[in-house]
Amino acid sequence: METVYFKGTPCHTYGTMPEVNHEAPCFHLTGANLAPVECGQFKNRTVVLNIFPSLDTEVCARSVRRFNEEASSLPDTDVICVSMDLPFAMSRFCTLEGIDNVIAASAFRSPLFGEQFGVQLCDGPLAGLLTRAVIIINPEHKVIYREMVSEITEEPDYDAALKVLRHEY
Repeated sequence: METVYFKGTPCHTYGTMPEVNHEAPCFHLTGANLAPVECGQFKNRTVVLNIFPSLDTEVCARSVRRFNEEASSLPDTDVICVSMDLPFAMSRFCTLEGIDNVIAASAFRSPLFGEQFGVQLCDGPLAGLLTRAVIIINPEHKVIYREMVSEITEEPDYDAALKVLRHEY
């Protein structure tokens, strides 16, 4: 169980995030077009999981926009933006915002995703949604970066994640 905060109120997650240098759990998500988005599709690629509560909040939308902007310059890297939003809402958001460098994926059919990655909120005002986190998985399927944002209403540390992706550590 991890503790994060929503506007200062403590919230907890099911389980804990996978540790750096450990194997990442496999994921099974649903894309904005209702097609499967699964870990096996990203062999020999680095995967960034940009995880957040909902595209209906400005902070979450900003994280998708920022990763969309950065993703185009990252070789052999796929950015998957994950929330519990329905695929229809994700598709509409991406179309309206011109988001085309990231993969929008919903965990609405995948209750184990939040538990396996330690990002599903089990209490507090956002219980049932995913908390804000970034997990980077290398081509060998090992976690090479993880950040669970302690205050859900704040953005992740983009610079730290990008340094790992650019091998600047």
